[in-house]
Order: sequence, then structure tokens, then C-alpha cells
Amino acid sequence: MDFIDHLRELSSRVGNTKDMIQTEEATKNAMIMPFIQILGYNVFDPLEVTPELVADVGMKKGEKVDYAILSDGKPIMLFECKKAGADLNINHAGQLFRYFHVTEARFGVLTNGIVYRFFTDLEQPNKMDETPFFEFSILDFKERDVEELKKFAKSAFDLDTILTTANDLKYTRAIQNRLAEWMMNPSEEFVRLVASDLLGNRRFTPALKDQFTVITKRAFEQLLGERINDRLKGAMTPESVPVAEAAVSVVPVETVAEAQTVTTPEETEGFHIIRALLRSVISPRRIFMRDAQSYCAILLDDNNRKPICRLRFNNSQKLSLGVFNDKKEEERVPLESVDDIYNYAEQIKAAAIAHLPTDETQKE
Repeated sequence: MDFIDHLRELSSRVGNTKDMIQTEEATKNAMIMPFIQILGYNVFDPLEVTPELVADVGMKKGEKVDYAILSDGKPIMLFECKKAGADLNINHAGQLFRYFHVTEARFGVLTNGIVYRFFTDLEQPNKMDETPFFEFSILDFKERDVEELKKFAKSAFDLDTILTTANDLKYTRAIQNRLAEWMMNPSEEFVRLVASDLLGNRRFTPALKDQFTVITKRAFEQLLGERINDRLKGAMTPESVPVAEAAVSVVPVETVAEAQTVTTPEETEGFHIIRALLRSVISPRRIFMRDAQSYCAILLDDNNRKPICRLRFNNSQKLSLGVFNDKKEEERVPLESVDDIYNYAEQIKAAAIAHLPTDETQKE
């Protein structure tokens, strides 16, 4: 299996067992050690992965770091572990701060077995930053996250390469978070900035502020929807799918008050996962996505009478998948992340095959 396949397998296992794991030790055994092993380090070789490495700090003697990854006998990465689901904030990284200062390791990882926060010393040499430069969630990761994580794998680990990109990662993540905040809830300062050229000498009154706050939010959503459509069309072009067929339905915004459907990145990712799952039974060219306000339908031959499943992702905090049983009745199942779609591969294939003629069981 590829690196990402091992991560998906662990993701599925963690998603199914995380509520059963109640202690830090169980979290280490079931979640963190397998994660370290996926990175290519032998957790059973103390010369490569040392549990409870002693790190004396000033007057504090015999303090131990949960795991130290070694290279040529020297620590290169330190892991501080908390139990599954525990909060991860700077107050929980005290031991990691102390360990980082007295060892040669340049990377510290604070984790609860689900979220892994990677720290280094970008601000001051030999002093761990208070803000992680990279964060990886085993239950919710994207391809770009996997590419960054690969840099920490044994086969690819290069200190200079990671440090070169760490600074960019840190600020890229901060800017993404700020843009996401502005997209969902534009601040007055941001609305004033984008409206300044449009208003000219007009005073920025409370009424104009309210009007342009709504317009700014809608403009963000429409721009995102258009960019996603462009990406989808480009992705489908090599398969010679006509543009009219490849297009995803996104309702354009004409006025502030007009209802709008926006295809989210999660829906797009889910669509591609389903196409990949169905490649063995149906040509991907026959799988279409038709978005609506309440759900995103995945259809065979772009036919509403041939539903395969429904992505109910409009509530980003509560994702669910609509799968169809043998009576063609929709059953909704909760998802922890988009990748959980893989857990319902058989139901999705069965729903698609049910729409095929009896003599058609392989893709075109």
C-alpha cells in the first residue's frame, strides 16, 4: 500500500475505536505507535524509537519524553502524548518545551492520537515556538497535508528541507484561517477595505456596512464556487468529457437576497472519492455531481432517477452520507470526515450497479 493508503487505514481504525480508548497508554498503543510506524520508524527498535527518553532539565531530574525519534543515536523528533480526544493547547506542551530546550531535536510533536501538532524554533533558536507550523488530523486530512507529512518520514527526512518550508507553512496556515474567518464572518475593517474604492467619497454608514458585509460574504462564496467549477472542468478534460456534461451545477448570485448553492471543497473531494470507488464497476465518465441547497446528489448518467448517494455536507460540523438500500430508500450515516466515505464503498457500488442492465457489470 502507498503512504496515503496506510494513513486511510489508520484513520478508519481510529474513527471506529476512539470513543473506546480512555487512557494515555491505550492511545499510544492503538493510535500513536501505528502513526510513527507509518512514517517508517521501527517502534520496536529502541535505537530508532525510544520511549520515555530521560531528559534532565535544570533542577528537574529524570523527566521523560513519551517518544524520541532517533537518527545516528541523536533525537530528531520528540512526541508528547495525551489521551485520545484530550485538548491540545499550549498549556499542555510544558514538558515538550523543556525537552526541546535540552535535546538536539529540532521538532516537537504534541498529539492526542487524532491531531498531531508539529513545532520547531522559528522565533528563537533552541526555544520551541508557541504556535505549531503544521497540524495533521488523522480523521480529516487532504492530499496537501499528506505531502507535508511525508517530509517527516524516515525515507525523506531532511532537516534543512523541512525548516525551509516550516516558516511558509506557519504563515500560510495563519492566512488561511484568517481568510476563512473573513469568508464566514467578514470583519468591519475588511468590509471597509474592500468597499473603499467602490464608495468613493461616500461615508461608510452603518447601513452601508451591513449591505457590504452581506455582499462581501456572497462574493467570497461565488468566487470559491467558480474556482471549484474551473478545477473540475480541467480535471475532466483528459477524459474527453464535454464541458456541458462535466460542469457542476452552481447557481450564480445575481442579487444579495437571492438564494445560492455553492459547491464546497468537501463536496468536490467526496465526488472524486466516489468516482474512484466506482472505477472497477462503472466508467468515471458516467458519474455526475448535481449540487442543491439541501444536499449534493451523485448520479449515474446525470439522471435524477439513478441516484448513487447523497453528500449532506452543508453543515460543516455535522457531515453525513445518504446511501440507498435495496429498496432504494435513503439511509443517512454520519461521517467524521470526508475520507469516511471509503467505509461505505460496498453500499455505494451496490446502489450504482442496481441501475445497470443485468448484462452490464463492468465499466465501459
